[in-house]
Formats: sequence, structure tokens, C-alpha cells
Amino acid sequence: MKSILIFICILFSASFLYANSVDLKAGMVIKTSVIVNANIYQLNASANIKEPLLVIDGNDITVDFNHSILQGSNDKVRPDEFYGLSVLIKKGSHNIVIKNAVVHGYKVAILADSVSGLTIDNCDLSYNYRQHLLSNREHEDESDWMSYHHNENDEWLRYGAAIYLKNCSKAFITNNMVTGGQCALMMTQCEKTEVADNNFSFNSGIGIGLYRSSNNKVYHNRLDYNVRGYSDGKYKRGQDSAGMLVYEQSSNNIFAFNTATHSGDGFFLWAGQTTMDTGEGGCNDNFIYGNDFSYAPTNGVEVTFSRNLIMKNIMKDCDYGIWGGYSFDTDITDNVIDSNRIGIGIEHGQDINIALNGFTGNQTGIKIWSREKQPDDWGYSKKRNTASRNYWMAANRFTSDHIAFDVMGTDTVVFSGNTKLMVDQNYEFGDNIDNIDTTRDDEFLDMEYQKDERLKSIPDSSMPAAIVPQGKKNIRITEWGPYDFRYPLIWLKDIDSNGLYHFEILGTKGNWELDKINGFEIANKGDGSFPSSILAKKINNTGERSIRLKFTGSSFINIFGKLQDKETNRFFEYLESPPH
Repeated sequence: MKSILIFICILFSASFLYANSVDLKAGMVIKTSVIVNANIYQLNASANIKEPLLVIDGNDITVDFNHSILQGSNDKVRPDEFYGLSVLIKKGSHNIVIKNAVVHGYKVAILADSVSGLTIDNCDLSYNYRQHLLSNREHEDESDWMSYHHNENDEWLRYGAAIYLKNCSKAFITNNMVTGGQCALMMTQCEKTEVADNNFSFNSGIGIGLYRSSNNKVYHNRLDYNVRGYSDGKYKRGQDSAGMLVYEQSSNNIFAFNTATHSGDGFFLWAGQTTMDTGEGGCNDNFIYGNDFSYAPTNGVEVTFSRNLIMKNIMKDCDYGIWGGYSFDTDITDNVIDSNRIGIGIEHGQDINIALNGFTGNQTGIKIWSREKQPDDWGYSKKRNTASRNYWMAANRFTSDHIAFDVMGTDTVVFSGNTKLMVDQNYEFGDNIDNIDTTRDDEFLDMEYQKDERLKSIPDSSMPAAIVPQGKKNIRITEWGPYDFRYPLIWLKDIDSNGLYHFEILGTKGNWELDKINGFEIANKGDGSFPSSILAKKINNTGERSIRLKFTGSSFINIFGKLQDKETNRFFEYLESPPH
């Protein structure tokens, strides 16, 4: 009898799954748990983002996409022309699970508004909308700058998103992939959300963005190469791209054990327009612990007009390791700050503790200062005292830095137990300083700190292993965003004083050969594997100049996320148009 009951249960379970298997169709509203029949669904959404392709509405619903591919904008090729919303979780829904979805080609892949208990797990939401960048190797184009100052009316949606959460609570965003887009995960007015073990890398804007979002946990994610506005040796602007963006009254969040390297800013925090107008609030009491923010063209960490704790992070080879303008009541403790132009720079800071950090090879280790006049349009400086004052510099270690401390325009700085080895200049004191105490700086200071209780809520204890090429020289911004090393590329690295073009030949497993040359003569050619190089000189030609190469080898994913297999004619080229 027992075996018969088990058999009946199996039959019932199988029939239940069969009855709830569905094919995806435009306009579908899903109100019960379903498993999607595995397929490629080429479904264009409405150009009106308020008219989603699919809607999930209700409570306690699991939608298993079964690794089906949902492809939108099938009438478009360029990512800046992608349109529509693929999946909407309807306002008021509760306990929704979306898993195993593959969604490409939309302005927004998944949007949830006023949903509690949402889980998005193991989805690939890559190759959705991204802007066409107009900056090039030689010159920046100002139109590429992004702005995040307002999002009360979902202004951020103009940049698209793989995941866009609004007014959501207790969401779990885990094990997802987003690459080849502009913005991966954007959250506004969200709380008690956990974002963990995702790979949001090689996007042209933001890895994870928060706006008026507090009490969230972001840990053990890969957020590397979220960058634009950089040309190695030419300009380093970042254009407000970032691995993590924290804006407008986003407080009490934990950011732990993430890698956010090679991004415009590794971590970009700004108090918000409310604080700038009223002088009140801020993005306060965020805990930034154990992350790697190295190789940022601008700032490894930017924290401004706010109060935060920055501990045990790595900031290597950035412009500023940490930029903390107008920070207050902030602790910067036990970080690795290596080979930056300025290790820590703070303008108009107040009540700052900088302790136990290791500085190596920075041009300036710590720089603090003030300016004589505040901007006229800042309510912040009219509503509160912005004097630079009250710093404690204790037990920091400086090795091979050019200048350890650079201080001007500041009142009350106490130096205690800082060690300096092979430092060219220990102190540089400028004008308008008062109550500077270095009397105990040469004394040994034995310090330690207690483990922060907030770490007990984080299941990880270390960052994901580094898997991306290291160093800013590897940031190559194409017209569609950062190069991701997955497809063959001919990259102009330099034009020397003799007019010789130095090309890098980069790519995946395989070989290449010269196919067609126009307006150049080849001076030197490397071997036909990857990486390699070509040295060329332009010849008299008033039209376009180009070098086209042919790739032979394994399949690869191209710049638009399309599989290029062995049957495809796989050419790649450098094209130089004549000046206008």
C-alpha cells in the first residue's frame, strides 16, 4: 500500500508540473507558479515601458524560466536602440521567486515596484540597453557623463537597467550575471535587501546603485570594470560610472567583501540634493568593509557630506584612494592604500579618525585642506559650519610615499604613533593651520580594535578571487563600453613621435592573420596568436584608413553578446575616418 501511495504522489507531482508548464507570450500575466518550456522566445516589448511584455502578479509565486532565452528588440541591432520592459512584478505582490531566466535586448529586463520578499536567482540579464559612447582615445565627449542627482520620478530609468527595484523590501538578489549593459542593479527606496554572489562586471555605467535605500546588505559580488570616460595616458574622468553608487539619504547599509576594481569610482557615495539644500541628513553610518576598489581612474572610494566607517579595504593605483570631501564623524581604519596620487584626501572634514592604515608608494599619503569660500548655490555651507577641523592621525604606516601628511587650512590635528620608512617628506604644513600636535608622532602606539558586530550577519569572510586582468592599462573603452577580453580586438595603443601606429591584438583562443589593409603599410607584425601586436605607418590617403584581420579558432561572444561560431566569417578591424 505504501508503494502505491508513493507512486500516486509521483504521478500527481508530475501532472502538476506538466499542468503548470507554459510557453511565453507577449501580454502574459502569470498568477501561479510555473515552469517555462525551454526555448528561445523572440518577443518584442512595447516601446512604452509602462506596458511590460510579461507581468507577474500575486503572492507565493515561483517562475522558473528553465534557462529559456527571452530576446527583445529583434528589429534593432544597436544596444542604444533597445526598448521595452521584459518582466514586471506588479505592485503589492509578495514572495515572488524568479530564477534561471536569460533576458537580452530590452531597456529594462526586470522591474519590481512595491514588492516584498522578492528573490531573483541564477539569471543572466546581460546585453540589454547601453548608450553609444562618443568619447574616443584622444578626446572626451561631455555628452557621455551620467547624472544621478534625482530619482523621485524614476529618472534613472533613462539609462536602462538589468534589474530595477522600487519601494521593495526583503529582496534577495543572488547568483546573477549582468555584463555588456549599462546599469546592472538599481534600487530606489529599498530596504532590508541582500545582494550577494552576483557578477555585475564589464558594464558601461553602474554595477549596483542605491537611492534612498537603507538597511541593505551587499556582499561577495564581482563588480569589476563598470567604467567609462577613461583613455590610458590621455584622460581619466570616469563620467560618474562606478562599481557601487550610493546616493541621496542611503544609510545603515553594509558593503562587504566585494571586488569593484577598474571602475570609474570603486565606491561612489554622495549625501544627496536634500543634504546640499538643507544641510541635514546624509548617506550615514554605512559600513564599507573588506572590499577591493583598486584601479579606479578617479576614486577608489568617494564618501562626501556624510558619516561612515571605511575599514580593511584595498585601494591601489587610483587617483584618490579615498576622497572624503565634507565628511564628518568618519573613521578610516586598517585599509591598504597603495600607489595612488593621493592616498586619502579630505576637504572641509570634521571629527575624522584615520588610524592603522598602510600607505605605500603614494605621491601624498594624507592630504587635508579647506578653501576660503564656499559655492554660492550651496545651502549646505549656509546652514552649517564647514570649517576643516579635529583630525586624529594614529598608528598609520607610510612606506616609500613622497609626502606622508599635507595639511593646510585646518584647525586641530593630532598625530600619534605614525611610522614612516623611506618617506621623502614627513609633513608639509600650509597656511591657515592651528593647533597642530606632532609631539607624540614618533612614539610607539599599540592599537587594536574590536570586530564590528555587523560582520556577524555576513556569511562570507573574504572577497571572490580575482579573475579579471589587473591594472588600468587593461581598461579599454570601446564605443559600447569596456572591452571584456572575450572577443578579438585590434586596439590602437599609441601613435609615436615618428607617426608609427602601435596596435595591440587581443582576443580569445585562436589565431589571426592580415586580411585587408587600406591607407597603411605594415612596419612590423607580431605572431598570429593572442596577444600580439602590429606596427604600422599611414601612407598618403585622403579617405578612410583601415586594417582588417581574420580570426580562426574557437567560438566566442562578440561585443553585442552574439555567439560567433566556426561557421561565421569572423573579421575584426581598426577603422580610422578622415577628419571632418
